[in-house]
Amino acid sequence: MSLYVVSTPIGNLEDITVRAVRVLKEVDLILCEDTRTSRVLLNHYEIKTSTTSFHSYSTDAKADALIRELLAGKNFAMISDAGTPGISDPAFVLINAAVKAGITVIPLPGASAVLAALAGSGLPMDKFLYLGFVPAKKGRVTLFESLRDEDRTVVLYESPHRIMKTLSQMLDALGPDRIIVIARELTKMHETFHRGTVSQISTDFSKTPPKGEMVVLVAPKNFDGFK
Repeated sequence: MSLYVVSTPIGNLEDITVRAVRVLKEVDLILCEDTRTSRVLLNHYEIKTSTTSFHSYSTDAKADALIRELLAGKNFAMISDAGTPGISDPAFVLINAAVKAGITVIPLPGASAVLAALAGSGLPMDKFLYLGFVPAKKGRVTLFESLRDEDRTVVLYESPHRIMKTLSQMLDALGPDRIIVIARELTKMHETFHRGTVSQISTDFSKTPPKGEMVVLVAPKNFDGFK
């Protein structure tokens, strides 16, 4: 009885391991954040395994039922829509329940927007702070103000329709000269890294509104830039 936590591509379908494809073909069931989204990947690799959804709206009763099946000897794989399950998605709930029930949890490493953004950013990677999605409403200003004296690289997720608001609030909280990097459309055809000060990037984006999901990285307070 094992629960495999399987990382999936964040954009480019080639970014999946041979081991992950094998496991997804061998398990009894694949738990998906969204079965329709996952079907694109599964079809691409001719994975015929049955699927079911497990997402933020799944009930405790469904989680309990899945745990009972695992305890009965089944092997399941859990995947997210993109990247590593549990990173800003509901996989933690079932993984935690599996650990508590004594079920073997086996992680299969792979794609992660956090690590891909860090790797290409040019910012220090020896220590970093991942904070997930920027709050949609309440707590945004407080969050950015808390980063003023941060000596680690900070990684955040943001959507394109809120990025200008985020840059404006960062300008007020961190000042115009704080170095940031915005990684957009990672692993896809239009992958782009925007590097510069908050002021520079805010000006650039105001001229050409960006599209696509973004990872925002805030440099440590004493980082001296890219010159």
